[in-house]
Amino acid sequence: MTTRDLTFTIRPLDPRRDAGVLHEWVTQPRAVYWMMQDAKPEDVERAYREIAADEHHHAFLGLHDGRPAFLMEKYDPAHRELVGLYEPRPGDVGMHFLVAPADTPVHGFTRGVITAVMAYLFEDPATERIVVEPDVRNTAVHALNEAVGFVPEREIRKPEKKALLSFCTREQFAKAVAA
Repeated sequence: MTTRDLTFTIRPLDPRRDAGVLHEWVTQPRAVYWMMQDAKPEDVERAYREIAADEHHHAFLGLHDGRPAFLMEKYDPAHRELVGLYEPRPGDVGMHFLVAPADTPVHGFTRGVITAVMAYLFEDPATERIVVEPDVRNTAVHALNEAVGFVPEREIRKPEKKALLSFCTREQFAKAVAA
């Protein structure tokens, strides 16, 4: 998958093999919104084993130049994360993503990642709309979401956070990335 000058591949996450790298990412201060700051490697592996066993939640590892570069989670909001918090439509897909910390930041890399994630999710013709629920305080991700076509609907209260419920249709995404 190519996004401007960046090429990514996305593969299913292997909890045993990938737990070490994920642990490094989710315990970084910048990953505070993943709520795993104090997790041990075995906690991360356990969490992703649970996701791997869940028919409504899937985790993927994004690679750049063959190296792990981001985590992406896809879930069915009718069964996970948003049950009872909004009225899901057929074709809704929930998404989370986390970009790996970089020794040398690359301008536009995170926007390239979210664009690749969105393109990957919309490759499935059954996906009509992508749903996200980032923490209301995470203004950096709100800006990224807007850049790829997300439109905020309203704030919602989840058990672990106050979140900004936002949606992006296939058409909104296409228009945003064409701009």
